Amino acid sequence: MHLNLALFTSKSNKRQIAKVSAPKRGLFWATRTRILVWYVLTITIISIVSIPIFRELLYIRVDERVRKDLVKRILVFNKLIENEAQTSLSASDLAKHPNFGKSQVSDPRFVPPSSHKELKDFFELFLMEQLPEDETFFMTFVDGKFYKSNPRGRPEIFDRDTALMRRWAKLVKPERGEKELADPKLGGLIYITQPIKIQGENLGVFVIAHTVGDERQEAIEATAVVFQVMSVVMLGAVMLAWIASGKVLAPLRSLSTTVRSVSESDLSQRVPVYGKDELADLASTFNDMMDRLEAAFTTQRNFINDAGQELRTPITIIQGYLQLICDDKPEEVEKNVTLVFDELDRMNLLVEDLIILAKAERPDFLNLETVDVSSFSEELFAKAQASGERSWRLDRVAMGDIVVDPERLTQAFMNLIQNAIQHTKATDTIAIGSSITQNTVKFWVRDTGEGIDEQEHERIFERFARTSSIYNSQGTGLGLSIVKIIAEAHNGKVILHSKLGKGANFCIVLPVKPLNSN
Repeated sequence: MHLNLALFTSKSNKRQIAKVSAPKRGLFWATRTRILVWYVLTITIISIVSIPIFRELLYIRVDERVRKDLVKRILVFNKLIENEAQTSLSASDLAKHPNFGKSQVSDPRFVPPSSHKELKDFFELFLMEQLPEDETFFMTFVDGKFYKSNPRGRPEIFDRDTALMRRWAKLVKPERGEKELADPKLGGLIYITQPIKIQGENLGVFVIAHTVGDERQEAIEATAVVFQVMSVVMLGAVMLAWIASGKVLAPLRSLSTTVRSVSESDLSQRVPVYGKDELADLASTFNDMMDRLEAAFTTQRNFINDAGQELRTPITIIQGYLQLICDDKPEEVEKNVTLVFDELDRMNLLVEDLIILAKAERPDFLNLETVDVSSFSEELFAKAQASGERSWRLDRVAMGDIVVDPERLTQAFMNLIQNAIQHTKATDTIAIGSSITQNTVKFWVRDTGEGIDEQEHERIFERFARTSSIYNSQGTGLGLSIVKIIAEAHNGKVILHSKLGKGANFCIVLPVKPLNSN
């Protein structure tokens, strides 16, 4: 039943592999398209965030340039008028103009005023000589009232009766500030006020103001140009990304094509490996998996063929004996029934061995526990002596504890004993023993029988393999395979030393350290 289930599962899995076909997906769900969509989204988000930042940076640069110009104008004014009042300029403002001295602004026509009339004359001459830049306004106040401005035409916010102008006219302390205006054409306002104090008396106020609407409009136009350029660049980048993603995903398409081409009868397809990147690693991993899968299917196919061949023989024998039972005399029936039962026992043994091989891949194959090597070796020797009449010998008994599955290890050891019995005669010697070191423990079975040809040392551990023995071998051909699987399940191995005519020595080598329970 177990064998039939394994055969059914194997064929079912192979049919599933053969039926794999390319899934039908729309263009949007293609990996290449999704990569491109995420790329476009990323660039778009970066653009949405960066363009306002770029605009704000332009605004900051414009405002900084305006401030520097206003500071320079105030310096000129204070030098000419020899103002005694405090200034609103900071040390950092003055540091930006370290070489700005009176010699640069000396003009004999400018005489420091001492009265309101002289202040008006000074303002009039200053406004006539100093030409403001666009959107810059020089405004003067005398005795708390608006006097003159340059240019004469001013925005509505600078009308003489506005609250801002009335507040500036009455200032006695310097002030500098910035404010956003309601009129979008004017944008923001940057200004510096400078009260004029001569001989301890406040005579008036000088104000320099600048509206940054035009500069900000230029910044917006520059931002629009940058946006247009970025749009064209992004379109080109999207096209290049589409081509590049196709190149990058080419190994994946090759992998997909190879997977779809794998069938029950052809597991030889492999993916070409280019480069040393992650996709190359994926292709190498897939090829390694296909190597293991092909080897596993080949082994399984051979195993099924061998198992079918081994089971067919006893079934044929049983069928023949059953036919004889129907025709035989009563005294012959008992003999034939005994032979039938012998063949059934042989089949049962074969099936049990097959079940062990099937369970070897399961995580619960071993039930580990701590075993005393000395007691375990003596038990193995006692069981060996009961297995047949040979010249038995106990070579050595190790002392110490190990972590193993005693039942599985006993099974492997007894298979070696049965193998030694089948290839020796009654007068031959069979010896067993154990030894332990810091890292490994060894259990061996050696005999003085016919020995094994060196060319067959590896083959005899294959399933259903038999040597060309001069003795009649009654085993299933799975004994040594089971020994190897049990040893490997313990992270160990089986070592064979043998030559024809010089006996054989099978040694199971296991690690002393506890195994991982997984």
